[in-house]
Amino acid sequence: MKITGHFLSPTRQAEILPFETAPRPIVGFACDYPSGLSSGMHSHPRAQLLYAVSGVMRVDMQGWNYLVPPTTGLFVPADAAHAISMDGPVAMRALFMREDAATRVAQAPKVISVSGLLREVILAACAEPVEWDPDGRGYHLAELALDEIGRATPLPLGLPMPGDARLLRVACALLECPHDPRNLEAWGDVANASSRTLARMFRAQTGLSFRQWRQQARLTAALNSLVTGAHPTKAAATAGFDSVPAFGAAFRALFGITPGQARLLHSGR
Repeated sequence: MKITGHFLSPTRQAEILPFETAPRPIVGFACDYPSGLSSGMHSHPRAQLLYAVSGVMRVDMQGWNYLVPPTTGLFVPADAAHAISMDGPVAMRALFMREDAATRVAQAPKVISVSGLLREVILAACAEPVEWDPDGRGYHLAELALDEIGRATPLPLGLPMPGDARLLRVACALLECPHDPRNLEAWGDVANASSRTLARMFRAQTGLSFRQWRQQARLTAALNSLVTGAHPTKAAATAGFDSVPAFGAAFRALFGITPGQARLLHSGR
């Protein structure tokens, strides 16, 4: 494991080492984390599927900010530097993947939908010993997990983050307060740049216009609110929408489900 920052103690590193070096294609790793904990930037020599039975994770990786609520998982390639923040208490259940296993499911980071079947397979894999019997249950769990991960639907829960320090100030402020109503002209004062410069750089560095980026950031924040139990009216306010129907239409256009359906994820339904 490579680390920058202060989160992972020598004891915790020693606990994770067997999962990073196990002679098995997949091993399950279970750990619960308190609200507000941030890992700092680090990497692992093996790919991971990060999943939480409960709680929401935010992951910064390779210029992207990913939201990982329950019923979703984030594939993290081997040696990819990433930082995880816990948005509320998180019960993490992750899969470490050997190189030959990881190449069967993905090459780049992606958020996937975790089916009920994959959820149970992940939990079962976490209950297996690190060096499970190659001829026993662990083998079948590993094969089923790889098949389910490979078939899973990718989800638009990643936001490209700008590299320019001025734009990054604006982006981080909007992630902290997504309903902030200021337009690009007002944000120009914060970034010490003209609105025209910000607009041009936003599209060049993220592939999205400022309006598109902010809309996705707002709706992603609303999803976070819904899956942690908030009512759609409150989620709409979080996303800066005055109209709940307009919020519902925009939410469904991005995520393919209604705010009410997203709220059911809070209870695991």
